[in-house]
Amino acid sequence: MTRVVRRATIDDVWAVHEIARESWHAAYDDVLGPETVDEVVDDWYAIGDLESAITDISGREDAAFLVAERAPGQSSPAGTERRSEPRGFAHAVPWPEDTAVAFLARLYVRPEHWNEGIGTALIERLEAALSPAFDRIRLAVLTANEVGISFYESRGFDRVATRPSDLAAGLEEHVYERQLSTADE
Repeated sequence: MTRVVRRATIDDVWAVHEIARESWHAAYDDVLGPETVDEVVDDWYAIGDLESAITDISGREDAAFLVAERAPGQSSPAGTERRSEPRGFAHAVPWPEDTAVAFLARLYVRPEHWNEGIGTALIERLEAALSPAFDRIRLAVLTANEVGISFYESRGFDRVATRPSDLAAGLEEHVYERQLSTADE
């Protein structure tokens, strides 16, 4: 399947918000409950905050906000043409405590497009964009997110820590990290 990975624009904000909502419900409804998922998404993926995140990284080499979409002209599953909409997104910024580390703050794909290579395409493009500025990329994922854990481990991320999550009492998250390739490798 052909896909385009590009920098996010303000026009992508609503799609990013909805991708986050769909993904969170698929991954966390059984853990947090649908109402809590909606509250978290409305807070963490507020439209104004997403607009600021996309605007703030414009022109920076140490941050990226990317979206993946179907290539122009590619048919939808029903066989009809439609405007290409983002199917996934990724957002990375510098890790606050270590200037050699990028923090993968967000990576989500619409659940109906899981296992199509969209997450991998986003990671690859993100790492290519960030490798000149950073040695490693780090992320945190709730221990209950089996889909996320499986994805990151299959992409060569190593678990480096487990810690309490700020999301809710009793929840834990794993911290994963991976070395970024350099031009010398």
